[in-house]
Amino acid sequence: MTRQQDHKPYNPLEKRRLAESIVHALLEQPRESLPPDQAFEGAGIYAIYFEGDFALYRPICSTEYPIYVGKANPPGSRKGGFGLEASPGKVLYQRLKQHAKSSKQANNLQLIEFSCRYLVVDDIWISLAESLLIEKYLPIWNTIIEGFGIHDPGKGRAKQKKSVWDQLHPGRAFAHSLPPSGFSLNEIRR
Repeated sequence: MTRQQDHKPYNPLEKRRLAESIVHALLEQPRESLPPDQAFEGAGIYAIYFEGDFALYRPICSTEYPIYVGKANPPGSRKGGFGLEASPGKVLYQRLKQHAKSSKQANNLQLIEFSCRYLVVDDIWISLAESLLIEKYLPIWNTIIEGFGIHDPGKGRAKQKKSVWDQLHPGRAFAHSLPPSGFSLNEIRR
């Protein structure tokens, strides 16, 4: 048996390879301010980088490791009926603006400490690429200090606990009235 026969045939359309091509395209984008200076149309994926002086994040400052990655799907995509050819509007840009607002509201972070990369992606590939980004980089705000990406809890969800992110980075108005996460600040820092 030859060596070639010992391996699966190369499949360029394998899910992982498709995701890798999208992630590669994202990482080729230049870093921009958070949010980007110019509004733009589209849905897609993004990576946010921290370049500040918060002691806990020093190991990832000035590296290519994002502190957070995410996605912005077209409106209505979770429930269907959004139309396969419908324009997503500025959903990706708006999501980056929301993250900028959260960063700015935190009383121990400064918006100038952040940059981002983003890529407008056909909506069918968005979740696939986000999953690979999280798997590849294990961004701290996706995996350990969770809660950065949450929205103001709506009616009926106001009893949820404060996120770990909001305990470590207080300042978002909606989080003030929420009960603590169950972790002390020292536990979170550890």
